[in-house]
Amino acid sequence: MSEGLPPPRDPIDEIDRRLINSLQGDFPLSHRPYGVVAERLGLGEEEVIRRLRRLLADRVLTRFGPMFQIERAGGAFCLAAMEVPEARWPNVVAQVNLRPEVAHNYRREHRLNMWFVLATETPEGIGRCAGEIERDTGLAVHLFPKEREYFVEMKLEAR
Repeated sequence: MSEGLPPPRDPIDEIDRRLINSLQGDFPLSHRPYGVVAERLGLGEEEVIRRLRRLLADRVLTRFGPMFQIERAGGAFCLAAMEVPEARWPNVVAQVNLRPEVAHNYRREHRLNMWFVLATETPEGIGRCAGEIERDTGLAVHLFPKEREYFVEMKLEAR
């Protein structure tokens, strides 16, 4: 580091840490939930909203929202995988990620090197979406439906 330059700024401060930690679980169900959060933290409601927007815009947080059990609403989730040739990787990633049913997509060091989650409005939508991806890419989509569900209340403390 060059002399005279200030050290890099931490992307979050202590208030951000407290806010992140307080938003993991027990989100208030009220007409003004951010006001309730603000009161718990000794902040103003607008400051809570401003900080949350900044954390999302800066990609400190990649998502903030509820987790639903989609099956109870008639929908479905399914883990899927593909074997994508290295030379086709960027193009296939772009094709798969264009689909609104793809919840997230990640690379693995395995023969099946692309893994993603399909989320559809109906259970039949999983097969239909996988078939469309196969048609669009010319590659097989392997589906790994959930056999059993476990609830793990994972909270990651911001430090």
